[in-house]
Amino acid sequence: MKRPFKEYAEEWRAIQPHRPSTAKAVAQHLRRYVYPVWEKRAIGTIKPGDVQSWVASLGATHHLAASTSRTVFNTVNAVFRAAVRDRVIPDNPCTGAKLPSVPHKRVVPLAVNQVRQLAEEIPGRYRGLVLLGASTGLRPGELFGLQLRHVDLLHATVAVEQQIQQTAKHGVYVGPPKTARSHRTVPLPKMAVAALKVHLRDFPVDGSEGWLFTAPQGGPVVYTHFMDGAWRPACAKAGIPKGVGPHALRHHYASLLIQHGESVKTVSERLGHTNAAMTLNIYTHLWPDSEERTRAAVDKAYADRPDAGDPRAQEAA
Repeated sequence: MKRPFKEYAEEWRAIQPHRPSTAKAVAQHLRRYVYPVWEKRAIGTIKPGDVQSWVASLGATHHLAASTSRTVFNTVNAVFRAAVRDRVIPDNPCTGAKLPSVPHKRVVPLAVNQVRQLAEEIPGRYRGLVLLGASTGLRPGELFGLQLRHVDLLHATVAVEQQIQQTAKHGVYVGPPKTARSHRTVPLPKMAVAALKVHLRDFPVDGSEGWLFTAPQGGPVVYTHFMDGAWRPACAKAGIPKGVGPHALRHHYASLLIQHGESVKTVSERLGHTNAAMTLNIYTHLWPDSEERTRAAVDKAYADRPDAGDPRAQEAA
């Protein structure tokens, strides 16, 4: 109860199985937004009202977006949950906290001609990466993490078994995919197979463990170098708005599946989402309006006698 918040939080942070990017974000959340308020305060004296005031300050004082405020809150909530499990405190003061609403932003997928133009403008070593991302929906880190062993051109599939994340000082970390559902095998359309054959011809890979896509100086692709040296300049040349990142290729792929009638379940599986609800939350506005299909379904059932469902019509007959 009397332990300083920072002391417990640092012990908690040190034993978490976080990936490098997550560990970095957690450390920043605590250092920037939490320790200045509760660094030396006894963890057991922090009450729900204190948490609510702190949540409000994230927006009012630090001007954080609602989504960022929620992310920072989740870090603090995790610390307090652990403290309850460790019996350091009896209750979690984060329980019941009111969080800022996150405005829903509709995904606007890239059009086919935009993807084609982007593939033309980006350096040749990344042309296959753009086309593969647009035709499989792999996350950027999953694309960077592909090795030759993951690609089966004979059976036209690509296996997602790992991803690359950037670490401090432009290093890279090779780890498992984002979630358990992210482990998946994705079918390769003909355009992806053709693009990969061209890529492997122009940029041969040395052995099955070799990286499919590499940085200009060799080795795996580092995200910031890729963005600064290849992606952003290519987007500017292709007329793609600023702020559009490589995740847009994933949205493009999802939109193509939806346009061609794939179910929510299938789209979710291809993207490696945790569940179909997540897929719907992101892409529900892209599914065609179902009003006409609903009418058609009922009309088809009663096609032999359109008035069969109306007793009054039957009496009139």
